Amino acid sequence: MPPEYREKRDEFIDEIIEALPVVKEKKLAEFCDVFCEEGVFSIEETRKILNAAKELGFKVKIHADEIVTLGGAELSAELGAFSADHLMAASEKGMEEMAKAGVIADILPTTSFNLNKDYAHARLMIEKGVAVALSTDYNPGSSPTENLQLAMQLGSLKLRMTPKEVITAVTVNSAHSVDRGEEVGSISKGKRADFVIFDTPNLEYIMYHFGINHTKDVYKNGIQVVADGRVVY
Repeated sequence: MPPEYREKRDEFIDEIIEALPVVKEKKLAEFCDVFCEEGVFSIEETRKILNAAKELGFKVKIHADEIVTLGGAELSAELGAFSADHLMAASEKGMEEMAKAGVIADILPTTSFNLNKDYAHARLMIEKGVAVALSTDYNPGSSPTENLQLAMQLGSLKLRMTPKEVITAVTVNSAHSVDRGEEVGSISKGKRADFVIFDTPNLEYIMYHFGINHTKDVYKNGIQVVADGRVVY
């Protein structure tokens, strides 16, 4: 909340909602995302903003239950969000409702690592039927890293995800979390040929040998852009 609005929160939220039609008209965004957390936006404020966004045709996301169990996971299910991020403090009820609503849990383990906070209960989410994605949460405040392989390795080491679950989390589940599941995210006929080849003897080795870049070759739209670790296109 900007300092000048701390005593007039409703006014700031109204300004956000008033700006949404302009964003829609100018096609500046397709998703609306709110950080629902103690000291940021409350459940009621988040619901108000995201419902207004949905009425305008925006898809919605929510940063939820990062530090405090507010009920953000439950709200993501209520609103039919594409994904809910963080979820380090999500309740079991929230996980169950996310599973029923098909909300993808976007877990950000490098944030937990950098802030020395508890990790999200990804294993329990998976057991309850929640689709899990993994991301870096790259930002200067809590997770200043763009190293997706580190996020993958933490997913295995700290979130207790299997290597196959980790690969699924950073490919097809991540694609669906941003509504691109029909275009990318798996090697399938009709999708873009975006893929990476790792220089490892097996899948498990990516998680085992952590902290280095295993990338050998990268293909974008079927064109090789990295060869033997060097950019070639």
